[in-house]
Amino acid sequence: MPEVSFANLFFVSLIALCTPTFLGFFPRVRIPSVVVAIAAGIVLGPSGLEVIQVDSPVQILALLGLAFLLFLAGLEIDMRRMRGHLARVALAGYGITLLISVLAGQVFSSLDWVRSPLLVAVALSATSLGLIVPVLIDADQMESRTGLQVIAASSVAEFGSVLLLSLLFSTSGGNIGERLVRLVVFAALVAAVGVAVSLADRSVRLGGVFLRLQDTTAELRVRAAVALLIGFVVLAQRIGLETILGAFVAGVLVGTIDRDTTTHPRFRTKLDAIGYGFLVPVFFITSGLQLDLHALFSSTSALLRVPVFLLALLIVRGVPAVLYLRVIGVWASVAAALLQATSLPLIVTAAQIGVVLGLLLPVNAAALVCAGLLSTLLFPAAALAVLRRRDLDSAARPRRSQ
Repeated sequence: MPEVSFANLFFVSLIALCTPTFLGFFPRVRIPSVVVAIAAGIVLGPSGLEVIQVDSPVQILALLGLAFLLFLAGLEIDMRRMRGHLARVALAGYGITLLISVLAGQVFSSLDWVRSPLLVAVALSATSLGLIVPVLIDADQMESRTGLQVIAASSVAEFGSVLLLSLLFSTSGGNIGERLVRLVVFAALVAAVGVAVSLADRSVRLGGVFLRLQDTTAELRVRAAVALLIGFVVLAQRIGLETILGAFVAGVLVGTIDRDTTTHPRFRTKLDAIGYGFLVPVFFITSGLQLDLHALFSSTSALLRVPVFLLALLIVRGVPAVLYLRVIGVWASVAAALLQATSLPLIVTAAQIGVVLGLLLPVNAAALVCAGLLSTLLFPAAALAVLRRRDLDSAARPRRSQ
């Protein structure tokens, strides 16, 4: 058996441990741990102190981390809410997003900043549902009209971005017609698996086995979810689509079938433990290790792209919030715009795919990722401040009337 070194993976695991521990000493500092994890990867990687290299063990776990991240993102999507007015406004908003993002991509292309304006457009059109849900929870807005609208819009944006990224920029090649055929085949197979899993879930005998073994060392429900995740990743890969689509759809399917968690309340917690406790941090730290900051800081022009991409992200995802003005008001719409412009995981994924396909220079990939990092630092904090301002104004109004 060939000898494999796990030294780099050990350092990555130390970063994964130390990042939330460090932030835990400063509970009032609202910095997502993924930002610190990527920053630590940059500092200790080839762009910094060159302490850690991305070798085979790190790369494999990073790929699994990406798959689990997309799986957990799909799990967050509640298909029951994607109906009626919420769904119509969310779809209309994403249509506006795509239009603005394509125009932004063309502008960047005319400036000779990017090789593929469409790839940048797709990257800018995403919203990180997993990053904004905690913000809505902290603001006690999850079930408010603002929270429901933001979640619906973010769900559509995340699903649409994953779908477009897989359809338009598959590393397996093929023209758009071939990819559409592959997508239809994949959708048919997913539907068949969904029906089979749903029927199996209604089986009293099988349900009894799962109930008996789900909290033992068998962890049957967790094993089934992981098997479904890997199975869909393999299915997407074999058909010729991006593996991220398979992982995301697996999460959506599990979340749709598994809405009633009364008999297994710890199931989601266990999945979060595997993902956020082990695999997902490896992906983000590895993303930092692979970021080429030398090229980014090599010229003023390259560095200028970071705030420009950040502004583009705010415009692309923020402008559709004007559709909410009549329903939730001005302040809440501003907060919604800021939250919808918070994006990182799909930007990192799109940047990596772009570099692999030769559609994105490393300097532009670094600038996009840095813009995503800044969005997670600035926009949620600003959204919370706006919501607090709205609440203060609402509380002051009755006093003025008195």
